Amino acid sequence: MSKQPELYTIGQVARAVGVSARTIRFWCDAGVLAPTGRSANGYRRYDASAVARLDLVRTLRQLGLSLDEIRAVLRGHRSVAEVANAHAAALDAQIRVLRLRRAVLRVVAVRGSDTEEMKQMSDLARLSARERQQIIDEFVDRTFAGVAPDAPAMGIAQRMRVMPAELPDDPSAEQVDAWIELAGLVADEEFQRRVRQMVLAGEQATPAEGADYRAVAEHAGRAVADGVDPASAEGRRVLDRIVPPATSAADRERLRGQLETFADERVERYWQLVGILNGRPPFPPTVPAYQWVIAALSAQT
Repeated sequence: MSKQPELYTIGQVARAVGVSARTIRFWCDAGVLAPTGRSANGYRRYDASAVARLDLVRTLRQLGLSLDEIRAVLRGHRSVAEVANAHAAALDAQIRVLRLRRAVLRVVAVRGSDTEEMKQMSDLARLSARERQQIIDEFVDRTFAGVAPDAPAMGIAQRMRVMPAELPDDPSAEQVDAWIELAGLVADEEFQRRVRQMVLAGEQATPAEGADYRAVAEHAGRAVADGVDPASAEGRRVLDRIVPPATSAADRERLRGQLETFADERVERYWQLVGILNGRPPFPPTVPAYQWVIAALSAQT
C-alpha cells in the first residue's frame, strides 16, 4: 500500500510560506489554488506541492502580479517569464513617472512655486513626446509661415524643431525646468513676433561689411567681463579690434542695425534650453558681447 502524502494545516502552511492564514484563505476563495483536501472536520489541508505553489503565489504577489495573472501562470496559460517581462516594463514606466515627479518637486522647491504654478509645471512635464513636439512644431510653423521651403531660413526652422523623443529616464531638475521654461517661451506672443521679425529680416538682409564676427566673442566678451565702458577710450580701442577703424559711418550704422535685429537674449535662450533637453554641453551666452558692440557703435560713431 502506498504511503499517503503528509498534509499540513493552514496554520502550518502560513508559517512555512510567511503569510497569514487569512491571506491563504483569500487566495483559495479567489480560485488561485485549491486546498489538497479537507479534514474530517472540514478544515483545509495542503500537501507539499500545494505549499510550494502557495510560496510561488506569495513571491509573485510581492512582485506586484494580480491574482488573475497568477491564476494564468499556475494553470499554464502564461509563463512566469512572460508575466515577469510585462511587469518589468510596467515598473520601468512607473519608475520614469516617479523620477519625473521627483524632478518637478525639486524645481518647485527651488522656485518656491505656488499651487497653481506647481500644477502647470506638473502638467507640462507629464506631456508625451508627441505632445511636446507638437508644441514646438506649432511655434515653428507660425514663425516661418510664408517662407519659401528652399530658403536658408528653413534650415534654422528644422533645427528649432529638434526635441528629444523622451525626457531622460532620470531627468534632472535642470532638464524639467528647461522644458517648462521652453514651453512658456514659445507660448509668449511677443517672443513669437520677435523670432518672426528676425526670420523675415534675415531673408532680406545682406551681410554688413566691416565686422569681424569672430572677434566679437573674444574682444567684446572680454570687455563685458572686465566691465569696459563702450563709450570710453578703452571701449574705442576694443571696438577697433572688432570693426576696422576705416569702416564708413554708413556701414557702421548698417552693422549696428543688423546686430540690433539679430542679437536677442531670449532667442539665444531658446537654443540653450533645446541644448539642455537634448543633453548637449551648455554654451556660454554670446548676446551680451553683441550688445556691447551695439552700445560701442552707438557711442563711438
